[in-house]
Amino acid sequence: MSTADLIARAPKALLHDHLDGGLRPRTVVELASEYGYGDLPTTDPDELAHWFNRGAKRNDLVLYLETFAHTGGVMQHRDAIERVAYECAQDLAADGVVYAEVRFAPELHLEAGLTLDEVVTAVVDGFRRGSDGTDLTIYALVTAMRQAARSFEIAELAVRHRDAGVVGFDIAGPEAGFPPTRHLDAFQHVNGENFHSTIHAGEAFGLPSIWEAVQLCGAERLGHGVRLVDDIQVNPDGDVRLGKLASYIRDRRIPLEVCPTSNVNTGIAPTIADHPIGMLRRLRFRVTINTDNRLMSDTSMTAEMIACHEAFGWGLDDMQWLTVNAVKSAFASFPERIKIIDGIVKPRYAMLKAEQELGV
Repeated sequence: MSTADLIARAPKALLHDHLDGGLRPRTVVELASEYGYGDLPTTDPDELAHWFNRGAKRNDLVLYLETFAHTGGVMQHRDAIERVAYECAQDLAADGVVYAEVRFAPELHLEAGLTLDEVVTAVVDGFRRGSDGTDLTIYALVTAMRQAARSFEIAELAVRHRDAGVVGFDIAGPEAGFPPTRHLDAFQHVNGENFHSTIHAGEAFGLPSIWEAVQLCGAERLGHGVRLVDDIQVNPDGDVRLGKLASYIRDRRIPLEVCPTSNVNTGIAPTIADHPIGMLRRLRFRVTINTDNRLMSDTSMTAEMIACHEAFGWGLDDMQWLTVNAVKSAFASFPERIKIIDGIVKPRYAMLKAEQELGV
């Protein structure tokens, strides 16, 4: 059995995945018909999947985000949102994901009259139904849009649902021109409530965004964070020197929610082989592998891990290291994390490694 086959069966942990970026193409078509959304470019599921993927490959984050108008357009009613969340959990479980945090922006789902709280409840109900009877533990991250002005309200919303399936707060959207400190009051509220936060930083903008996210807003994790390489100097002789910020991120073990295929789609790297994740893993940053938007990037956790295996030669030991990194960095409670690492991740990887050694 090949390493790729073993990776496909390995337990996986996912920290950075957008609910509205992971719909099944057929579901988009069916919901559009059911709720009267008439703006889809095609109603053929296969053609629509290709359209989303082609639209994402434009080497620009702002253009990449334009595709979300259609997935958001069909997620304006409670039943539609719950169905999408249910299918998300089912798809992740089928992909071998045993822990997931999936994020969504409630403020983008209010056009048909839902309240913010109703949107959150629909999502967590869908996650609960979709994960029932599987090995998947799934939680929600509530996201505020960084180009809007509702982040404090959304932060309060996230905290309000902290005991009902929400484990953290996030900001997302166009990074350039919308620094994290624009939402400082929201992060101060989250921090004051002893709650968790992650921030999209270091994706389309550089070191100042990362610095603000960590030092001023108190982010526990960095969504993407790959522009951290701007603070890493690689000399011709192969010697690597970390700047002050990169050293701080590594020393403090601040997790990086890296999304390789998505980053290639938005122009951060031309190929997976050229992606900074190879160097960041080699330098032992707290790296995790993630999908970002499964529909737009036509990806899965298995696909991301196999792509990194093919690009960097990573094997089961590397994948276990990355998976344990992710569970260690999760916003679930400490006992939950230990249970997943010791009860699922390590035993299953041990079994897969034994199969590999025996050539079964």
